[in-house]
Amino acid sequence: RAATTLCLRAQEPRTPHPHPHTHRITTMSAHARTAPAATFARTQSAHKSAKTRQVVAARTTTRTKAVAEPEISSKAVPRDEIRNIAIIAHVDHGKTTLVDSMLAQSKVFRENEKVEERIMDSNDLERERGITILSKNTAVTYKDKKINIIDTPGHADFGGEVERVLNMVDGVLLLVDSVEGPMPQTRFVLKKALELGLKVVVVVNKIDREGARPDYVVDMTFDLFCSLGATDEQCEFPVVYASGFQGIAGMEPDQMSDSLEPLFEAICNEVNPPMADVNAPLQMLITNLDYDDFKGRIALGRVRAGTVSKSQQIKIGVPGEPSRNGKINEVFIYNNFVRNAIDSVGAGDICAIAGLDDVMIGETIMAEGAVALPTITVEEPTVRMAMSVNTFPFAGQEGKYVTSRNLKARLDQELERNLALKVEPGDTADSFILCGRGALHITILIETMRREGYEFTIGPPEVITKQDANGHKVEPYEEAYVEVPEEYTGSCVDLLSTRKGQMLDLVTDDKGMTRMKYKIPTRGLLGLRNAILTATRGTAVLNTNFDDYGEWAGDISMRENGSLIAHETGAVTSYACMSAQDRGILIVKPGANVYEGQVIGIHQRSGDLKVNVCKKKAATNVRSNKDATVVLNEAKELSLDDCVEYISQDELVEVTPLSIRIAKNPKIKSRNKQN
Repeated sequence: RAATTLCLRAQEPRTPHPHPHTHRITTMSAHARTAPAATFARTQSAHKSAKTRQVVAARTTTRTKAVAEPEISSKAVPRDEIRNIAIIAHVDHGKTTLVDSMLAQSKVFRENEKVEERIMDSNDLERERGITILSKNTAVTYKDKKINIIDTPGHADFGGEVERVLNMVDGVLLLVDSVEGPMPQTRFVLKKALELGLKVVVVVNKIDREGARPDYVVDMTFDLFCSLGATDEQCEFPVVYASGFQGIAGMEPDQMSDSLEPLFEAICNEVNPPMADVNAPLQMLITNLDYDDFKGRIALGRVRAGTVSKSQQIKIGVPGEPSRNGKINEVFIYNNFVRNAIDSVGAGDICAIAGLDDVMIGETIMAEGAVALPTITVEEPTVRMAMSVNTFPFAGQEGKYVTSRNLKARLDQELERNLALKVEPGDTADSFILCGRGALHITILIETMRREGYEFTIGPPEVITKQDANGHKVEPYEEAYVEVPEEYTGSCVDLLSTRKGQMLDLVTDDKGMTRMKYKIPTRGLLGLRNAILTATRGTAVLNTNFDDYGEWAGDISMRENGSLIAHETGAVTSYACMSAQDRGILIVKPGANVYEGQVIGIHQRSGDLKVNVCKKKAATNVRSNKDATVVLNEAKELSLDDCVEYISQDELVEVTPLSIRIAKNPKIKSRNKQN
């Protein structure tokens, strides 16, 4: 097969890609696309092949440090009636939409049943923002096979959700946009899948999109596999072309079926069935937690060995520690988007169990005599924010849970299922330090708590620094990818350069779109998204991915403008706003209540300025014929994400169920007093 492929490639004419800035080969036979590894191995030098094998061997030896990989029993046999897959991709590449089509074509819903769009995004925040935040699993039946499907987040800040669930599956569907190609998060999730040795099926999604270039995308994906040190076997990935929105798929971009049957066939033929020994002692690693008002805590995971049954006596534990006893009340499986009760589940299948109120993610449910499986570990957080009890003048007026005890209980509850989050004690008894993958990771938790009735204050995001082997200070760096129209390239370059960014690549295609790649400190990314959108009039797309820790980059100018601060407590008046709006952009409206020290606007110059927005028009006995017409500018509304990006080191965000305010930190002197 390899020799035939090499001959075919030698006979085919090689034509350059229509995009002049990308030196790629697009003429590629269907056979070569499905088996590129053999061609690659024979066209590269022996030194490079040896180097690739060394990288893969090194990653294989260190793989157990990152994820749990239980040993497969010698008596294990394949369960051909089951397939376990996860769908991984960059944000907005169509994972959840594709799952919707797979569910619809599996006859999960009745013909007259009303089905919402992106049904897997059941969280309110997920529907509002249009992103997947939590990993969710379901199952469909194709012919005589049950396919367990796990939908994962695509944003880099929620990469911990992807790492947590990948050890439940035997293969992944790697979705790649037919126009954009592999993106930063595509690299991250593919790296984790290759480290686990999972079978990867590449799905070129949105094939019906205008400007689709499937051959170019497949070439870029192959290059991504090679850069990540994939083995020759892993590089022989099958390719399926699909449109999740239309629910069609095909093995060639110009030979599309009218359904997703080619995709289902690829899953059944390419993804290996789980190897399971149903007669061995029970072993089940908990990878997710859910809650039911009637059944209590529900633990989810994959049965690694043995059989889990209803009313079974089990032990719960982790390696190296004594185990404790427990009893399983009920066992559930996911089928056709509902949770069905069942008497027992054999090894190789994914199930949920109820009755264990103290079980945690990473613990092993096992029978007497079995050994606990390795726990789940994820990458370390890079950003931290301080949370404390609200002590500002309006504290306690809108929130239901306002004490430090309430905050600690809620954070402890979050730690049970959010493995990428860490909580440390703050400087005082009523403060906590939240450590996460990024500012978005933490603000999603803050927004969730706000909607649950909690009231608190949060400080500005800061990066988590470390000391290297020589005792030098190092900080996290990220790879930033910016896609912007060519006329705004200069503005983006200036912004990234002032934040200590180093340009790695710049390519402009024939459609006038420029794609830039930068290596930039995580500190420089804080507040950058809004600045780039403002400079490019909302046309830029910014994507980031954690790279590594590097040398401290020095001081970075985060914000040029100061703040307008309320001079006194009271209600905002239109009369006062008429003069205050000349000083900058107001973020409060007439009639709103403010207090002394609250930030009510963005100063047009550097440095803070106190203004009186509560001043009323003097009442005299002199009657005027006509009051002057007051034309006020519309106040700028700041969301929680905007406030977190805006605040400086001496400011806090006051978060309540009904309001989001910015105020000066009373414990820190203002910049004007320091000057």
